[in-house]
Amino acid sequence: MDDTEPAWRYLRTQREAVLWKVEGLSERDLRMPRTPTGTNLLGLVKHLAGCEAEYFGACLGRPWPEPFAFWADDAQDNDDMWATADESPEQVLDTYRRVIAFADETVAPLALDTPAHVPWWRTPETTVGVLLVHMAVETARHLGHLDILREQADGSRGLRDGISNLPDGDEQWWSDYVATLRDLAERSPG
Repeated sequence: MDDTEPAWRYLRTQREAVLWKVEGLSERDLRMPRTPTGTNLLGLVKHLAGCEAEYFGACLGRPWPEPFAFWADDAQDNDDMWATADESPEQVLDTYRRVIAFADETVAPLALDTPAHVPWWRTPETTVGVLLVHMAVETARHLGHLDILREQADGSRGLRDGISNLPDGDEQWWSDYVATLRDLAERSPG
């Protein structure tokens, strides 16, 4: 497959942004749950590694050679959404990078209409093209979570390195902007 294929290109761009969102943070900040459901930066990366390993591995007849513990039948709910004490940030990020390389190696020689099989989907027979779109959307969805969690962790914000995609306001501008939104919300009914 040509690497200029839009779905593959979008997925690659999203992956780069995922790695940028966790760059430079302390282990504490990477692990810190920042929502009532425990969502954390490192867990999102671990989850995305598992998703890519499944979709671009077993679903294409080339299983990821290092099965994740959270794939086991006796795994606890949400085991893929956080890193254990034995899983360092470096290990999780390295695994994500290796899964990406594995996925790209698997997908590269395939045409978009190459058959794929996703046993947990209601209609399991699909194609590589659909898997690429699915993973690009899945990654973008979790990249949105990463955006917010990173901003909560240290104030860093923006689309990706060198492209903020946000107004170029200073901290006072942002403070005033948020105050305006807060005031509007407070004056809203209900």
